[in-house]
Formats: sequence, structure tokens, C-alpha cells
Amino acid sequence: MIKTENDRARDAWNTNAAFWDERMADGNDFFHQLVWPGVERLLRPRAGELLLDVACGNGITCRRLARAGAKVVAIDFSEEMIRRARERHADGDVDYRVLDATDADALRTLGSSRFDGALCNMALMDIADVRALMSGMRTLLTPTGRFVFSILHPCFNNPAIVQMGELEDREGTIVTTYSIKVSRYLTPYTQAGLAMHGQFVPHPYFHRPLHALFGEAFDAGFVLDGLEERSFPAGNLTGSTPLSWNGRFSEIPPVLIGRLRPRD
Repeated sequence: MIKTENDRARDAWNTNAAFWDERMADGNDFFHQLVWPGVERLLRPRAGELLLDVACGNGITCRRLARAGAKVVAIDFSEEMIRRARERHADGDVDYRVLDATDADALRTLGSSRFDGALCNMALMDIADVRALMSGMRTLLTPTGRFVFSILHPCFNNPAIVQMGELEDREGTIVTTYSIKVSRYLTPYTQAGLAMHGQFVPHPYFHRPLHALFGEAFDAGFVLDGLEERSFPAGNLTGSTPLSWNGRFSEIPPVLIGRLRPRD
């Protein structure tokens, strides 16, 4: 049997599930400082809503949505990720399901015009084909629903970028300038990489330039009505490597967050 890119992605996430769950738990700096504040502003989860969490991983966002009073259906194609999400959160306010977001038929089983909102947190770049998800989301949401996604910024944080630090003696003052070198952007491509240093195996990243990503959404009948580009503030030089994003690249956003709504 020939494995597809989607199969390879699933295998990698199943293999990395234990490591990812242990390291991520309820969030790291990237999640707390960059991702969640923007997601929360654009999604605005409310008590009593029914929300869909796509590619939920270990359930970190599901738990937050549930604490806001929402009922949540959470899907992921990784059986191991779903198992760990259930272990972390056994309450009945989240319905965890193993479901592949690239499978249009499987998405249809979730219902029609059912969800008040949906979230795909830091995962579109991990999904081999987003066409089925975008068209399916148009069916799953109510006419007034919204779909919020967060991703690695395709312009500044794609698999081909090089993070750089340059040391300069500026008239007696030693200055370090941090920058990004981008060698590929316009053409979609797939490249294996590490979401976290030390994970067991690399997983495929599916790079899409903005026109390709938003084009799929627009073709499915969505409009973009919210956008945030998020970076760490300058000065707090933390992180696991000398060129970590934390505090070094304050003018370069590694994360993009968008909100889509059905077109009238």
C-alpha cells in the first residue's frame, strides 16, 4: 500500500502524541502569548454555543472553549491525540471524535448548519488538503457562524525560512540584529520539520501562500472579516534556542490568525 501525504502526517502525529502532550500540556509561551489572545478575540466563545474544534490535538483549546460555557465537538485524525485529549478532559461538555478533516464524507456526518462557530488552531499547515475542510465548514456552520484559524505565518514562518542573528559594533556599542531570510514563498510545497525540538519524528508541513489559502476559503463561500498578525514583544529573550522567536523578532510575526464568515 502506498502511503499518501495525509497518511504520513497521521503516522507522525500518532508517533509524537505522547511527547507533544507532555511538552504542550495546557500551553507554552507560544500558545499563551501569541496564539490564544488573538484566537479568543476573533472567536469570542460564548456560553450555550455549539463549537467545532478541528485538529484539536491534546484538547488544549477544547478545554478553554468548554470553560467559556460552550458545548464542543472536537475532531482529530490522530487516534493517539484523541486518546490523550480524553484522558485530560473526561467531562461531557466535549465530544471527542477521531475524524479526518480531509475526508468530505466524514465531515458531513457532523451535521448541517449546526455549529455556531469553529476553530482550527495552529493546524491548517499540518493538513494535506484544506479544500474539503473549507467546503465542509461552509455546510457545517449556521448562516451567522464564524470560522477562526491560527497558523504559522506563511510569509515569515514557513518551512524554508532561516532565522538569523547578526552581531555589529555600532560605534562602540555591540548590537545584535535579528532577521528572517525567506527563500521560498509563492509555490505550495511540503517539507518535514519539527514543531518542537526533541519530538520523536519530523512531520510534514504543507506550505500554502496566502493567495492559495484564502483562495480555498473564498471558493467555498467565505469572506475574511478579521485578521491578526502576532509577534512576541521585544526584550524577553527566552526560548529553547539562541534564535527562538521569544523577544528577538518583535517586528516579524510568526503567527497569523484569521476569521472567516459565510458570504451572504
